[in-house]
Amino acid sequence: MYPSVRPRRLRRNAALRRLVSETDVRPRHLVLPMFVREGADEPVEIPSMPGVMHHTRDSLRAAAVDAVEAGVGGLMLFGVPSERDATGSAAADPDGILNVALRDVAAEVGDDTVLMADTCLDEFTDHGHCGVLDDQGNVDNDRTLRLYGEMALAQAEAGAHVLGPSGMMDGQIGAIRETLDAAGFHDTSLLAYSAKYSSAFYGPFRDAVDSQLSGDRKTYQQDPANGREAAREVGQDIAEGADMVMVKPAMSYTDLVRQTAEISEVPVAAYQVSGEYSMVEAAVERGWLDRQRTVLETLTSIRRAGADIVLTYWAARAARWLREEPGGGAA
Repeated sequence: MYPSVRPRRLRRNAALRRLVSETDVRPRHLVLPMFVREGADEPVEIPSMPGVMHHTRDSLRAAAVDAVEAGVGGLMLFGVPSERDATGSAAADPDGILNVALRDVAAEVGDDTVLMADTCLDEFTDHGHCGVLDDQGNVDNDRTLRLYGEMALAQAEAGAHVLGPSGMMDGQIGAIRETLDAAGFHDTSLLAYSAKYSSAFYGPFRDAVDSQLSGDRKTYQQDPANGREAAREVGQDIAEGADMVMVKPAMSYTDLVRQTAEISEVPVAAYQVSGEYSMVEAAVERGWLDRQRTVLETLTSIRRAGADIVLTYWAARAARWLREEPGGGAA
């Protein structure tokens, strides 16, 4: 008795496997998050994120060129200021580190890639929250929206093609869109962090931005137990004018990536966050995992779940690996 159906026939060699592959990852799908630190004299590796740097303005420009040459689809910039205050005023300051860096990178790479900016106050506040606080120490949603508008306008003026509101304030997409349109920035896109969960996997990122946070962000980031809530947030952001939506984190939330892809009318992004990066790097360092195979498998799983765009700290390296593969490249 022999089986008449033999799925292994389509796995017999690399050419056949490539021919029938259902999901691909290409450099154009990948966005590289990058950190620039105010006053830095030289680039310094972030201790909890091996291989990821706190850049100077000069090293940021060089790394941006390197990533663009590798073929990445975009760059997402985060600023680490030397001074902070209660309202995160450096976020909207044209001379603040993030806005200066945006101008630097825009001048360096122009329209050769998509330049994105993190539009959130947490890196700039002395309390580490994503918005301003009221007299009781709670995040004031509506006061924060006004500051987001000011920050967004500064980033658009600095040359960002796409803004990434990541603070999970109610109404943030509508408020920012209104501010941008009133100032004539009709073509500046919004990548809404629509389903951003209160996750343990953000730990190394807080090291990366020198976060001043004490406590947590559970009153505005989503509960990891909830899925329907994510669909509601996605729908609201699209109705307010989001050009793209995001699920964050990615690897532990591929069910939500799939759910979002099934309901979204706009492109879907997923952020492979710092903790997801660092745990793989830790296993690679111990010889437990092969970096290239593991990274490409994780990226494939996120794409298979439905993400059109993947933010990942491996973007530049992965882009080079993909270009070296048979049939790879930026197509």
